Amino acid sequence: MAFADRRRRLIALGLAALAAPRFAVAQKVWRIGVLETIARVPNAANFEAFIKGMRDVGYVETKNLLVDYRSGDGQAERFAALADELVRAKVDLILTRGTPAALTAAKATRTIPIVMAAIGEPLGRGIVASLAHPGGNVTGLSSFVTELTGKRLEVLQALRKMSRVATLLNMSNPIFAAQWKETQLAGEKLGIQAQLLDVRKAEDLEAAFAAAVQQRADGLIVGIDAVTQASRTLIAQLAARHRLPAVYAAKEFADAGGLLSYGVSYPDLYHRAAGFVHKIFGGARPGDLPVEQPTKYELVINGKAAAALGLAIPASLLARADEIIQ
Repeated sequence: MAFADRRRRLIALGLAALAAPRFAVAQKVWRIGVLETIARVPNAANFEAFIKGMRDVGYVETKNLLVDYRSGDGQAERFAALADELVRAKVDLILTRGTPAALTAAKATRTIPIVMAAIGEPLGRGIVASLAHPGGNVTGLSSFVTELTGKRLEVLQALRKMSRVATLLNMSNPIFAAQWKETQLAGEKLGIQAQLLDVRKAEDLEAAFAAAVQQRADGLIVGIDAVTQASRTLIAQLAARHRLPAVYAAKEFADAGGLLSYGVSYPDLYHRAAGFVHKIFGGARPGDLPVEQPTKYELVINGKAAAALGLAIPASLLARADEIIQ
């Protein structure tokens, strides 16, 4: 009996040893490379929404998910080197934010799947063939809603009567040509003269605000890209210093002290991006997954910023607000 017991124990231990490696192989650890406009900490509201989306479908960071986060820190010219690093690291998928990052990633690899958490202009730049049938190795979510630029002008007009509004855009970013045209058209309809402030790096901001004051701008529209994201706190401070009511394209600007934001919910886009990643990890081809449009929009009002400017927010805007920051 003792011999038989020892034999059974040895067999059991042998089977367990054989089973362990097979289990480890089956539980693949997926590695995602991230090509972002700003670092993870200032981007927490957006990126944590993605991580939550991944947890919702069974991926837990440090367990079966590794994240290689690379940031251009507001400098799009850094994306090429960062994308090459991710390709050399042989990540399983690349997650991008913004048109320059998506363009760069698409040039860096034709084989590694790319999911766009948010992109201003998915068509016309060779990134995808069409929204319904992207083709290639790229898919994801679009935030390109040019008409919202005109809506932001209407939000400013609701604050008080304006005759001149400055528009802060990085015209080296391909998404902004259409937005600037839309701003001009919307301004003509409202009787507002639109003034362009072309800001391509953080060092341009001080001069841009000085120009807005010199041109007697009554308000300010701020576009969203790597430059403005990375400098959002400084932009809010400059707007307050020059007493310019400003409307921004995303809640993160209002969180940083900006007066108003109206645009798509970027955390919602990031959360939805996890669904694309899950499908691709399950075997779906990126080119077969249609690019999706935004479905959630939000108007955010910073009450503290309004008080500092001596502005009384009209009841019509307060009633529409999704959030009021006090």
